[in-house]
Amino acid sequence: MKAARTTAALFLLLLLAGCAAPADAPRPSASAPPASAPPLSTPADPTDAAWVQLMTPMNEQAVALLSLAGKRAADPRIRSWAAALRSAQNGELTRLRPLLARMGLPDTNVHEGHDMPGMVTEHDLERARTVEGGAFDRFLVARIRDHLRQSAQVSRSETKAGTRPDARRLAAALVSARRAELDRLTGLSDLVG
Repeated sequence: MKAARTTAALFLLLLLAGCAAPADAPRPSASAPPASAPPLSTPADPTDAAWVQLMTPMNEQAVALLSLAGKRAADPRIRSWAAALRSAQNGELTRLRPLLARMGLPDTNVHEGHDMPGMVTEHDLERARTVEGGAFDRFLVARIRDHLRQSAQVSRSETKAGTRPDARRLAAALVSARRAELDRLTGLSDLVG
């Protein structure tokens, strides 16, 4: 059990280490909140902190992309799916943000400007604003599929390596939600070719 937890924690931290921050930018520490953060109600384990600090901006960026579908998607089923998923991702954010606060972590994107696997980037959003119709549908589905897969993988690591029961429960719920969304997405694959 301890070996599996250590492996999962190492996997999560390696994923986080893979973000491409500018060479001269200081890397945020997931092990300690900044001095300006409110006092911790329960100390933030580095794995739990890393997970919630990654999942929050991942969902925020996915919501930003999903929000474009109402006007840019060609297929009404893609628009409907995107609206439902946007609502679900916003619902997750209403659980992630209070978790950040309970850990005494700032509600800021510590990954701003980083190229994280599965995160919708600013470049992705710029591109999404230039395409519409079938091209938008294909782009949306590809980026959201990556988001769902990667966030499920990171959340599985949290369920194995995290120490906070509230974070682990939320991570487990996100894994289940991702599985269901990926199944729905498979059903929409024929729409985008």
